Amino acid sequence: MNLVGLTLDQYVRLLASAAPAPGGGSAAALAAALSASLCAMVARLTVGKEKYRDGWEVMEKVRDAADELAGVFLNLAEQDAEAYNEVLSALKLPKETEAQRSIRQQAIEKGMEHAAAVPLATLEHLSRVPDLVREALERGNPNCLTDAGVAVQLLRAAAVGAADNVRINLAGIKNGEVVEAMSTRMAGFRAQVESAARELERIVDQRLNS
Repeated sequence: MNLVGLTLDQYVRLLASAAPAPGGGSAAALAAALSASLCAMVARLTVGKEKYRDGWEVMEKVRDAADELAGVFLNLAEQDAEAYNEVLSALKLPKETEAQRSIRQQAIEKGMEHAAAVPLATLEHLSRVPDLVREALERGNPNCLTDAGVAVQLLRAAAVGAADNVRINLAGIKNGEVVEAMSTRMAGFRAQVESAARELERIVDQRLNS
């Protein structure tokens, strides 16, 4: 599945279709990519403008980091769809004999772990985005305030969506150690991102009200 090669219209139509993938996990990763891309946008609308010269160096770093992360998130959007299709393939395996049932269960378990690992990776990389948004707000072109504000809301939505996709896939995993380890990491990243998003939202609100 080549999601990255689709036009925006094609992706939206595919997402809206009865096809089981791409779904919420892919959309969460896309939201993360959009959040990072808005940070890159603010940086590019700052660098080169003489009145914001003091922020150029920082904004160049934000631009490069945000571009890199946007690419990572797009790749994760693709991986999420592939992981879900892997689970679907496992569920279709024969289960008439004990040996077949064992093979099928192992395949399902492996698929579920992969399906949980992808949104967990989205969350982990999302933990880098709040710092980029903060720099965009503090050092970026002030005319881009609401662009950074949208980045905050996309950041929050991506974090919650990715975390929920981790949780639903963990429900299908029987290995308790794997579930506990991934749950702990998921909760930590989610709390970190949501806390940062609330702080950034307050900054945006204060500036809009000033």
